[in-house]
Amino acid sequence: MMRIAFAPGAWRAWQKLPTNIQTRLEEKLTQYARDPLRYATKLTDSKIGQYRFRIGNYRIVLDLREDELMILAVAHRKDIYG
Repeated sequence: MMRIAFAPGAWRAWQKLPTNIQTRLEEKLTQYARDPLRYATKLTDSKIGQYRFRIGNYRIVLDLREDELMILAVAHRKDIYG
């Protein structure tokens, strides 16, 4: 299982989310950390990150490192790429 780490901006965005959304995203992230490439979609524009997870209406943009998922952005789908 890979370790989950947050970039400072992603952590601030995470903290602003409602508690019920945080809980849902945390459950899925824990599941996805076991086999991230199975659930991740590679982004065509890598300037915001290498991969993304889609969890309901939320998107999590991340980079995969040796033994960790570095979360770069967390936002609603309408706000993440803009």
